[in-house]
Formats: sequence, structure tokens, C-alpha cells
Amino acid sequence: MSDLLNLPAEAREVGGKGASRSLRREGRVPAVIYGGKEAPVSIHVEQKLLVRLLGTGHFFNSVVEITVGGTKVQTLPKDVAFHPVSSLPLHADFLRLSGGAKVHVRVPVVFINETLSPGIKRGGVLNIVHHELALVVPADKIPDDIQIDLTGLDVGHSIHIKDIQLPDAAVDGSHERDLVIATIVAPSALKSGEGDTAKAE
Repeated sequence: MSDLLNLPAEAREVGGKGASRSLRREGRVPAVIYGGKEAPVSIHVEQKLLVRLLGTGHFFNSVVEITVGGTKVQTLPKDVAFHPVSSLPLHADFLRLSGGAKVHVRVPVVFINETLSPGIKRGGVLNIVHHELALVVPADKIPDDIQIDLTGLDVGHSIHIKDIQLPDAAVDGSHERDLVIATIVAPSALKSGEGDTAKAE
């Protein structure tokens, strides 16, 4: 499971573009916490810390515990707006998580044991169709990644979402039972060689 990330924050009393620009000049990023049948809470966070969390590579798949006014709120990052030139964060949205909440997340796919795939050993190429999977999981059980074992897979084999053993309590969020995640395709040399053989026959 992804680590719990901590993000100190301060309440944002004044809204509007002018106030937001002022905060950014001070190295702060305006943000909002919403959801959970409670009123939205406007906050601001340290820009450097937010950038550091974004750099973890799993920010959007992690529960972020925001501390504001002495109160800890567990959230899931939903959106971050970036400056078109500097790429620095301009605004962030966080979804408040209630007890036992299930969340929609996109989890990266990691392929293992490529050396144990007969198809890849023969020069086949792993063609990745989806680098992430849409899952519905309990907020406290978000996986870092989904590992797919390539052991024994030959050229022409397709890996479907239905073939994957998902983590406990995780449900496929794509609603496509035949969703193709990856295929092992023949290299050009192998294809042309097979074609030449067919012509010779």
C-alpha cells in the first residue's frame, strides 16, 4: 500500500484571485478540501512541500493527511493545476475521506519476469496498451502498483484485466472485462521470416 503522506496547512480566510496571487508570492498554494457530506474548507499549503510530495510518483494514489488548525483530515488528491510555463502547482483539490470510504484511483502496472517469457526470449516485444489500471479500493488499501507476471507467456499472448489477480477488496473500475492490458507481439524479423516460410510452402 502507498505510504500515508502528511501535509500541514493553514486555513484560507480570504478568497478571490487577488488573495490567491498574494499567497503564491509568499510560496503558498491555495487548496480546498471537499466531500464527505461536509462544507468545503479553503486552505493553503507550502509550495515546496507540495512539489516534494508530487515528486514521490504516487501522490495521486496516496492518502494525504492534512493538518489544519490542529485537526487531521484524511484526503485523496483529486486535481492539481500547474503553471503553463514554470510547471509549479497553482491550486490543489483534495477529497475528504470518511471511515470505510472506497475511492476510484489509477494504479500503475509493473511487469515482472520478462526473462521467463518464451515469447520475449524469442525476440518478441511487450506491447503495453494500458500503463495504469482504474480500480475501486478502500482508501486505506490503495496499492502502489499492480504486478503482472510474464512467466511462460509466448508471442501472440494477450493479457486481459480478467486474468489479473487484483489486491484484496479491489474491484476493476474500467467495467471492461475484456480490457487488454498488454500483448506480446512478434518482432518484424520474426514476422517476415514466417511470411517467407509460408510463401516457400
